Amino acid sequence: MILISACLLGGNCKYNGGNNLQEKLQALIKDKDYRLICPEVEGGLPVPRPPAEIIGGDGFDVLEGKASVQNNRGDNVTSHYLKGAKRLLEEIDPEQIQLAIMKSKSPSCGLKKIHAGKFNGNLREGPGVCTALFIKNGIKVVNEKDMDDIKKLI
Repeated sequence: MILISACLLGGNCKYNGGNNLQEKLQALIKDKDYRLICPEVEGGLPVPRPPAEIIGGDGFDVLEGKASVQNNRGDNVTSHYLKGAKRLLEEIDPEQIQLAIMKSKSPSCGLKKIHAGKFNGNLREGPGVCTALFIKNGIKVVNEKDMDDIKKLI
């Protein structure tokens, strides 16, 4: 089974109520066994919601209690991000997951880079919270920009 950030296939679960539809990805996985996921919604956050970024580190740091996730209003929403990621992990068998295709730059789903925690568009190295948890549990993760890797892995 393939896990895919729901926004990438047109799910209107993005913080602003929109999506990040990737038509090439949609066409590529149409005959595959996949499950759409949104860690933020799974963690109880509404759609729409204020944008959030990881403050003081990356997703691994959040999992270790060394960083937090805050929205642009200054509210600490770390518990929602942890709850969503953990709930998703509980619902799957990591050994049955072929691949997770996650939304780049997201505080939940980002892989290589995430927003830097200043709400100014700058990026920092590191994964989001859910992606970090997936990696820790042996799940292969790519983002939607890695189309060559996706084609090889599915």
